[in-house]
Amino acid sequence: MLLRILAVVFPIFAIVGVGWAYGRLKKPDMSAANVLNMDLFTPLLIFSTLAIQHVPLEPFAPLAVGGVLVVLGSGLLAWPLARWLGQQPKTLAPPVMFKNSGNMGLPLVLLAFGEKAMPAAIVLFLVENFLHFSLGAWLLDHRVRLVTLWKVPVMFAGIAGLLVGYSGITIWPPIATAIRMLGDICVPLMLFSLGVRMTATRLNALHTGLLGGVASPLFGMLIAWLAAPLLGLDNMQSAQLLLFGALPPAVLNYIFAERYAQEPDKVAAIVLTGNLLSLVFVPLALAFAFN
Repeated sequence: MLLRILAVVFPIFAIVGVGWAYGRLKKPDMSAANVLNMDLFTPLLIFSTLAIQHVPLEPFAPLAVGGVLVVLGSGLLAWPLARWLGQQPKTLAPPVMFKNSGNMGLPLVLLAFGEKAMPAAIVLFLVENFLHFSLGAWLLDHRVRLVTLWKVPVMFAGIAGLLVGYSGITIWPPIATAIRMLGDICVPLMLFSLGVRMTATRLNALHTGLLGGVASPLFGMLIAWLAAPLLGLDNMQSAQLLLFGALPPAVLNYIFAERYAQEPDKVAAIVLTGNLLSLVFVPLALAFAFN
């Protein structure tokens, strides 16, 4: 089992490590690559899964509910914890709630469970992103207009993929191949970019960083463990929900905190610490999943 877990996590952290080392050496500007990834490559991966592979989503409805419970439940636990410890809830709760379901979640599922598990991973990714761009933005600024959510590329790709997939439209195979090839760029680029991003983050708030970095996977795994039997998930989906709960805070939390001036240094510390602690919590979740 240890060898199997190592085979899953090593490629993930190896690519992140290469990104970190290259970032330290060359200090590249990844902003253009990150925009391309969020605006083009990741949406094409989602579209390819939903439209070209014609994956029916009905079997994943309970899993989607589980994803919502993990996100919202983590927030409900983190909010009073922040008040009790004298932290601003708007600083602590969002990083605990919103997981790194893209940069780390998609590659982990691919390596741990194979291509057959990717539709479920896409469902959890869409759930997390929908909640982050709607509820997450609203928590930081109540003036955010949620009606523009469909303009977010990953959301638009999800809607378009569902429409094409359920309409029965067949995409010309050469075009489908090109879409798949572009979508395949997103996973390694996400990991490499995460490594580069971590070189620019400093632990200026170690206490808050450790608090959020530990609370995020602990709360997520606890809620996933409680929710899976209640939702009647099979072994595969239960394992994926547990792995989803164990994921560290998303880098997007730092971007949102910077945009809305919500103690970005503390949020950056939570994101960095959480991703470092994933070296402990992700193998732990995989050990339970493979058991």
